[in-house]
Amino acid sequence: MVVPPRVKICCIRNEDEARLAINYGATALGLVSEMPSGPGVISEDAIARIVSIVPPGIGTFLLTSRQSVIEIISQHKRCRTNTLQICDRLTAGTHQDLKEALPGISIVQVIHVTGEESVDEALLTAESVDGILLDSGNQNLPMKKLGGTGKTHNWQISRKIVVKVQKPVFLAGGLNPENISEAIRQVRPFGVDICSGVRTDGILDEKKLKRAFDNISHNTNSR
Repeated sequence: MVVPPRVKICCIRNEDEARLAINYGATALGLVSEMPSGPGVISEDAIARIVSIVPPGIGTFLLTSRQSVIEIISQHKRCRTNTLQICDRLTAGTHQDLKEALPGISIVQVIHVTGEESVDEALLTAESVDGILLDSGNQNLPMKKLGGTGKTHNWQISRKIVVKVQKPVFLAGGLNPENISEAIRQVRPFGVDICSGVRTDGILDEKKLKRAFDNISHNTNSR
């Protein structure tokens, strides 16, 4: 039996979008805090309100651009998600420091797939986190792109990472109802992460959401 990938719907803006995503089968929600660029940013108060209505068993991912462990811990205590999605590289403190300070909270590190060097980065990072999320971005640009680009990256590199990393790997970056089946077929990730591909004018689009889940289900059943 083929296990379907977990589905994370990102850039959730309010409680209604959270309920809609969960009703269609999302197993995780992405809640975007302050970022240098990209869509979906909401206030920490809004994140906390959404988290408060999410049923047990659903992942709530706090997307943070903070690079200091102390700042991330403080932010998490305000938002109260069950998962931290670290969108940039840590510069003050380590993943282990986070684990010790926040027991029971899952740590997912974003790897921005820019080339073959991303494979080595993912392998090294995976040793100290609970999961990896592969996205299209570049934190080395003058204006950092930490996700939400709406663009795909090289899925062949992503596949190499999935094969080599012994941790759950989520695939993000430009996924939509039209390419989701091919992305799953090529990369075979633990989970997929969709944001702009199921939105119209920034609002979660029920028709696109349904089509994405239908195509994910079809892809799994036909394998």
